[in-house]
Amino acid sequence: MKKSKTLACALMVAAGFVSGTVAAQQAYPAKPVRFIVTYPPGGSSEVMGRIIGKQLTEYWGQQVIIETRPGADGAIGMEYAAKQPADGYTFVLGNFGPVVAKPLLANVAYDTKRDFTPVSRITMAANILVVPTTLPVKNVKGLVALAKARPGELTYGTSGPGSMSHFSGEMFKRLAGVNMVTVNYKGNAQAITEIMGGQITTMFSDALPAVQGIKSGKIRPLAVTSAERWPHTPELPTLAEEGIKGFAAVNWWGILFPAGVQRPIIDKVNADLRKALAQPGVKSALANLGVEAISSTPEQFGAFMDSETERWGKLIREAKLETQKK
Repeated sequence: MKKSKTLACALMVAAGFVSGTVAAQQAYPAKPVRFIVTYPPGGSSEVMGRIIGKQLTEYWGQQVIIETRPGADGAIGMEYAAKQPADGYTFVLGNFGPVVAKPLLANVAYDTKRDFTPVSRITMAANILVVPTTLPVKNVKGLVALAKARPGELTYGTSGPGSMSHFSGEMFKRLAGVNMVTVNYKGNAQAITEIMGGQITTMFSDALPAVQGIKSGKIRPLAVTSAERWPHTPELPTLAEEGIKGFAAVNWWGILFPAGVQRPIIDKVNADLRKALAQPGVKSALANLGVEAISSTPEQFGAFMDSETERWGKLIREAKLETQKK
């Protein structure tokens, strides 16, 4: 008799949990949701946020409000998002820079693992290795030969310390065995302008501004940074194909909640993101930015961030990159 009562209680608790989960999923969101973007208006991240936010607004019947909080290479927006209530009504678009690289290079006021709950990766993108058309190289082998012939003379631009363009350059230097001078800029657009003018000799650029510069005839693409050829630029070889064995560096973006959001809300947002990212119109709009729509479970995203932290932390140590960490 006691066993049957215990079983009945357990079943009631389980049923209550399931019904509570369903209720939470059905009720959420009951008001507008804020979507924090850590980079300025008009950039790839903000446009990406608007594409995703618009689709979620249609699903939810509640406005997804894009709120830009730029500064400190994305760290200001991440710090702000970490301090928001864990009620599911604020999430942030994080990417490689402020989620992984910035905490490895500097003392920031947030801990990605402690202060955030991963929801899903949403996009990824290869960078493109470009040079000015005035530079006398036609391929990666030519660039490596020139860099070795003129050690310390060639420069590579980045969109800021800790950006994928920065880490790609450091990986290239290490794997190719060349000595090039790092020149950091406040964003990809500024660096592309400089390389078009010949002020710097190379850059691992985001796809969209790189393609625009290529069309102008002022910069020449040499390769992509992904492990396999990038579907948006299938004519370009990978760096590994060009002899830089082991090179693979891909930028990525994902959605994170402040830590402590209830699992039913996380699951609902994850499911709706998956549905949104599978929409042809959304995939096409993201492709126009040079990024590929992807998705993941929260656990897969969390494990991926851990692996990225380990991988790039190793590069920082091996390359003896300067950090502000104490």
